[in-house]
Amino acid sequence: MLAREVFGPLGGIVEIGAVSATGTWSVGAASVGELVSRRRDEVGRLLDLVRGIGGFSPATMAIADELGYLREHEVTAPALLLWSGAVEGIPPRLEDLEQRDVVRRMCHMAADLQMTYLLQALITAAVVSGGDVRQGAARIVDVLTLASGLADEAGRTAPALVFRMWRVAHLPALLRPDAGTPEQGKAAFRAYDQALEALTTSA
Repeated sequence: MLAREVFGPLGGIVEIGAVSATGTWSVGAASVGELVSRRRDEVGRLLDLVRGIGGFSPATMAIADELGYLREHEVTAPALLLWSGAVEGIPPRLEDLEQRDVVRRMCHMAADLQMTYLLQALITAAVVSGGDVRQGAARIVDVLTLASGLADEAGRTAPALVFRMWRVAHLPALLRPDAGTPEQGKAAFRAYDQALEALTTSA
């Protein structure tokens, strides 16, 4: 479950990056396979970091391939709508979702949303697996750097921004007095918050 929570948003990030890489915001011209092939070293490094963060077994890491997100597949405008949380809304004609400005907005929103989900999943995996917080936080920042580059080669997304979005979107719900998070878990999330703040502020 923890691995799937990482691989899900990563799949969205790759699809978003494939559309962004067209340079024209054309869904039909997007190629996940081409993006992954061209950025093979970064994708491999990212998956190695994820394995270390979560302490995932080879069988667990194989889920990434089983899900098919990193292989060539069709990218559709309705999928971008889902990745972006349907903020754009569903138009009367679905083909209107393929308009350049609409695709651009969906990709930007989806990148922000899925990068934030990815960070939440990475921190949760790190907390569950245990280990040194500083080392885990450094690995997480490396993943965010690589994933940001996949999502948008223009540099719109960056670890510091993703961290700030995560801290306001996810952390308060985990740390409120009435949250169901165990006290040990709260302490771990606070430790990662502090470590990530130090790393992204100095970046």
